[in-house]
Amino acid sequence: MVSILNSIDTGHEDMVHDAEVDYYGLRLATCSSDNSVKVYDIKNGGTALLDDLKGHFGPVWQIAWSHPKFGNLLASCSYDRKVIIWKEQNGKFSKYYEYANHDSSVNSVQFAPPEYGLVLACGSSDGSISILSYISETHNWDAKKIQNAHAIGCNAVSWAPAITPMTSDFSQSDSAKLVKRLVSGGCDNLVKIWREEEDRWVEENKLEVHSDWVRDVAWAPSIGLHQHTIASCSQDRRVIIWTSDDGTNWNSTVLQTFDDVVWNVSWSLNGNILAVSGGDNKITLWKQNLQGNWQCVSDVVKGQGQINSQ
Repeated sequence: MVSILNSIDTGHEDMVHDAEVDYYGLRLATCSSDNSVKVYDIKNGGTALLDDLKGHFGPVWQIAWSHPKFGNLLASCSYDRKVIIWKEQNGKFSKYYEYANHDSSVNSVQFAPPEYGLVLACGSSDGSISILSYISETHNWDAKKIQNAHAIGCNAVSWAPAITPMTSDFSQSDSAKLVKRLVSGGCDNLVKIWREEEDRWVEENKLEVHSDWVRDVAWAPSIGLHQHTIASCSQDRRVIIWTSDDGTNWNSTVLQTFDDVVWNVSWSLNGNILAVSGGDNKITLWKQNLQGNWQCVSDVVKGQGQINSQ
């Protein structure tokens, strides 16, 4: 059963594009076409504005929290072609690092699993993906770019979990032994999987099923799961579940064809429930049954507080 815990008036002056809760579930960050990022304290069911971050000069599309082992860091990306990493000190956020090496809108940002260190992936409408890595010895950021990752543009990026079915040795503590992978979705209708190989990134797989722009991708956490699972959604109104036992051969299953474009997909922390939202103004939750079929277990009509559970 799904219940609405709280409804928050963000105070944004234009459309809100993303909302992300931090690792501990104590803070909420939002971003908007009003060019701002806002951070709220949501402890104990309350809502208090902590900071209003001004630094972008265009709509802010997405935000991402880092793992708390690196401090309270928040990344944001914008139509202004910039990525900003904000750092909290004494309750207020200030600009920690700014990356402005894209030629068009930056549409997606996501921090890597902490086992890889402090690393951020950024997908842009210029077709490239940037990988920003913090070098603790020099206190500088190193940037690598996957050029021409997607024709026309990249809309979404998502990291593979550090512990995967292929590398499930939980005794591995040296991040150098772990192979970084991420998945991306773009305006070429493709889902692509990338692997770091020494000092460069190579295309490992190209997944072709969608017939229109891929709007979001999400690699599922692998805790307790015996296979790789990726969800993708598209303007073709479909959500595709991609699964692989070996990381090389991928199978696709159409979760559902919806009534409108699907904008976002997001996994629960243990990777067994998928949330889907789109132009039909609904958020639906999906779970795989014992027979391997995906079923809608709950849906929420946005803005109306209406909940239907099945």
